Amino acid sequence: MKNTLSNLAIIFAGVSLLLFPPFFGLAAFILAIIGLVKKESRGVLALILSIVLPIAGMVIGALVFTSIATMN
Repeated sequence: MKNTLSNLAIIFAGVSLLLFPPFFGLAAFILAIIGLVKKESRGVLALILSIVLPIAGMVIGALVFTSIATMN
């Protein structure tokens, strides 16, 4: 069985850790849901990562922003 959608979701979730977490995280979440519906074997992993990594990316972004804003 192919895991194309789940693999894409995992990649998008990884990218969302550093770049535009809401955009790539939402794309990863949608791909993971479709992968689950199609019964892909990595669907559950993709769904978990598409939830956790964008949240971590937003936290990292907020920490970097606050550290830059308070450098003065």
